[in-house]
Amino acid sequence: MVDATPGILTSLNTGSLDGGAGERVLIDYKEALMDYRVADLPVMQFFADPMTTDTGGDIDITFAKPSMAMEQIDEGNTPQYQHTKLRSERVAVKEWGLAVGVTRRMIEDSRFNEVEMALNEARRAVDRHLTAHVTKVIFGNDAADATLGTVAITAATAESAITAFSTNPQGGFFGTGATFDGRLDDYADQGLTTLQACNSYKAATSAGESSVALQDISAAVSRMSKLGYNATHLFMSPSHYENVLKLADFASIFTTASSVAVADGGNVMPTDPANNPFSNMLATGGLVGQLYGLNVIVNPWVPKDRMGVFDLSSKPMAYVERRPLTVEEANPGFGIIGSYMSMRYGLKVVRPEAGQIIIS
Repeated sequence: MVDATPGILTSLNTGSLDGGAGERVLIDYKEALMDYRVADLPVMQFFADPMTTDTGGDIDITFAKPSMAMEQIDEGNTPQYQHTKLRSERVAVKEWGLAVGVTRRMIEDSRFNEVEMALNEARRAVDRHLTAHVTKVIFGNDAADATLGTVAITAATAESAITAFSTNPQGGFFGTGATFDGRLDDYADQGLTTLQACNSYKAATSAGESSVALQDISAAVSRMSKLGYNATHLFMSPSHYENVLKLADFASIFTTASSVAVADGGNVMPTDPANNPFSNMLATGGLVGQLYGLNVIVNPWVPKDRMGVFDLSSKPMAYVERRPLTVEEANPGFGIIGSYMSMRYGLKVVRPEAGQIIIS
């Protein structure tokens, strides 16, 4: 994680004999000449439904719940009047800011464009902030973040703790003990017991951090189907990706010659390409983008102890933007000098059926 760098450094500082501020600026300058690749995760396009609002403070988003049913009526009678049940999600909107330490002396005396470098890094800082914020809310990281206000969510976290706005204003997917009185909705011919077992945070059956078990992925897809959603994407960290590639390294043991003598149900992969989830992977020697029909996304922002299975045809998160990133000009006429950037937004998981998190 990148830490804030307070204070002002100018290219005129000579620094100390053992390497001071001036030399550090020169090093930063040389590195800035190269456009380094930023491993970003376009979180808004993946997970959020962006919304804008003209009102400040917290925002309420209302959803309709299954609440009406057809009834048989006798000739000449009228059916009973029914009403709509609603579920409300409150999104906490807060302000975030970043002050860029550029002075008039830095602009006048610098040998390079201090303003451009500062603004470029500020832009990257905003991208990092939003990516980290959304990622920690979506995946429910195993450690709370006091700065972002996110809480830790594990496989044992109860639904009541996830939905408590006073302690967890950014929400999460289904926890244990969800009932029809809360966010869980009746769906098709699935009973309460079945739907309660589809809670979103599950401990992996495989041992070790970043371990991958195919049965965990298939079970997550099945749980989402019971809730009425069809999984479309699988998100994993580079560590998970490495273990998936190691599974593909053993392509030789899945040949017909080595498995022909094993009865059906034995501990071998099916050799029929139509039944083999690794068919494309084994043919090319690496992950080609899909597994069990899921689009596989590998990104360093994904926690190394968690994988996520989502139906992104329906965005699980609401992103409410009260005010986009703007520059507050502290000294009119002097541009960025003494000014700061700020934005006001809020986000929350509002469609808990659309995600499953596998915790290793």
